[in-house]
Amino acid sequence: MVYHSSFIDDDEITKACGCPLLPLKTHIKGPAPAADSDKADIVDEAITFFRANVFFKNFHVKSPADKLLIYLTSYINIALKRLETCRTLAVGTKAIINLGLEKVPVPGEPGFPFPGLFTLPQSGEEAELLRNYLKQIREETSGRLLNCAYRANGTPNKWWLAFAKRKFMNVVIL
Repeated sequence: MVYHSSFIDDDEITKACGCPLLPLKTHIKGPAPAADSDKADIVDEAITFFRANVFFKNFHVKSPADKLLIYLTSYINIALKRLETCRTLAVGTKAIINLGLEKVPVPGEPGFPFPGLFTLPQSGEEAELLRNYLKQIREETSGRLLNCAYRANGTPNKWWLAFAKRKFMNVVIL
């Protein structure tokens, strides 16, 4: 059974292209509202559920937050693929920073990993809002993922990096 997000559909949460702009525990500037530091956010859920959810080829979406969980699971898979060859935390950090500098595609643009997951943007403003939110959430996920993928002494954690070989929902990552 696939793990779903605990964030249920809330009418108070702003959405862009059908993607909920959920609160984040972050210091990175962006459109995400601030979350309570003592509660888990969507990034915590994505990292916690990644190793279980990556084995599934199908993911039944129960709430809009599940769509964001799918996107983050795919992103974590991409990030681990980049970290797979990095033998130290310093090299891994550089690889993650380079991944963060890449252009973030939104639905309807080439390179968006799951066409149809989110609706197409109705305006340029909505597309930019989603792009900025995805960029912010990717940067936050990358920072937290480094803490999991590398031990305190800077060596790779094989129990995390082994999952770079997995395909999530049969999506091939290049």
